[in-house]
Amino acid sequence: MKITVISYSLTGNNEALAAKLASEFSAEHIKIVPVIPRTFGMIALDMLFNRVPKINLSVKHIAANNFIIFVAPVWMGKIASPLRSCFEELKKHQHQYAFVSISGGADGSNPKLESELEKKLGKKPAIVLDYHIADLLPSEPKPTRDDTSAYRLTEENTLAITSQTVQNIQERLAN
Repeated sequence: MKITVISYSLTGNNEALAAKLASEFSAEHIKIVPVIPRTFGMIALDMLFNRVPKINLSVKHIAANNFIIFVAPVWMGKIASPLRSCFEELKKHQHQYAFVSISGGADGSNPKLESELEKKLGKKPAIVLDYHIADLLPSEPKPTRDDTSAYRLTEENTLAITSQTVQNIQERLAN
């Protein structure tokens, strides 16, 4: 089975993870780039009004039998809005897929990711891995949104998360 990694990153953290995953799986890596770069104000409006930003990307060439690994942040408990255009295009093909995210986590877990993915893509994900930057920081004082937003993954962080992700995805694909 051919693997394709599709990623979006605002801060570079998810991009670092996606690049390592693509390398580990010898996969094509497709980067989503919004026509208008997202700002924190735009992100809030995207989430509030369920907007779908325009992106410079077509995923029509991805074969129906590809396994797709989406890598993107979670904003306000929802998947980053730049993936929505991509989801609309891929929903027609019913690919097997995984969703991987490294996001702030200062507000806790994101329990609705799997149901959001199923709704947007028309199929339940094979696996959802939701890593939090807050878990990489000291627990005292409790990390704030500002702390997690400013944090950039180290090479060590990226390698550890990549290794864990590869293992989880390989186990899931073997079943």
